[in-house]
Amino acid sequence: MMSTGGLITLSAALLPAAEQPPVTTPRDAAREAAEHELSEPMYHRDDPGLFQRALDRFWEWVGNLFDHASGATPGGTLGLVAIAALVVLALAALWWRLGSPRRTATASAGVFGDSLRSAADHRTAADAHAAAGRWTEAVQERMRAVVRSLEERTLLDPRPGRTADEAAAEAARSLPDHADALRAAARTFDDVTYGGRPGDEAVYARLRTLDTTLARTKPLLTGPPA
Repeated sequence: MMSTGGLITLSAALLPAAEQPPVTTPRDAAREAAEHELSEPMYHRDDPGLFQRALDRFWEWVGNLFDHASGATPGGTLGLVAIAALVVLALAALWWRLGSPRRTATASAGVFGDSLRSAADHRTAADAHAAAGRWTEAVQERMRAVVRSLEERTLLDPRPGRTADEAAAEAARSLPDHADALRAAARTFDDVTYGGRPGDEAVYARLRTLDTTLARTKPLLTGPPA
């Protein structure tokens, strides 16, 4: 007498091919087979490269950051844009006022170059640059005229390598009423010479007025009280 299991096996063998019961594969084995199949190079020919994936991640991070910031900012996205615009304007104003970082590294250079010219020569050169609209060069030459004039009047001792700031500080001892104007002139000279800030007609006019005023000012020979 045939057992029940034998009958089932015999019945399955007698079924047509289309009616055979489906073969089941264990879940873990199926997953491993699928992962192995999908790892084939033919499935990844159109995948983005490493740089593109990194760039996509970066922009995704920026987008999320922007979304969080706009949600926490009064006014939402519009408020965030307004704040960003104010920050940019503030940075631009600081850059324009302070000049580029090159000023810090080179501001210790002297007012004069290698040439030795009189104050009158520097004034002539300054006016020539101003007439041609070269305001940066005009400002530089007018400041040199100021310092050279003070040296010619023996209010400053001629010293190679003296900076504009040093000249202003030393001249202020005998011209205390013009100390602020001298410091401002030195700062202007540094800005246009080392800071990358262009000169203009108004700046040159102030330096020319200072030059003329100092030439007519009687110095305080004994210096200010201690």
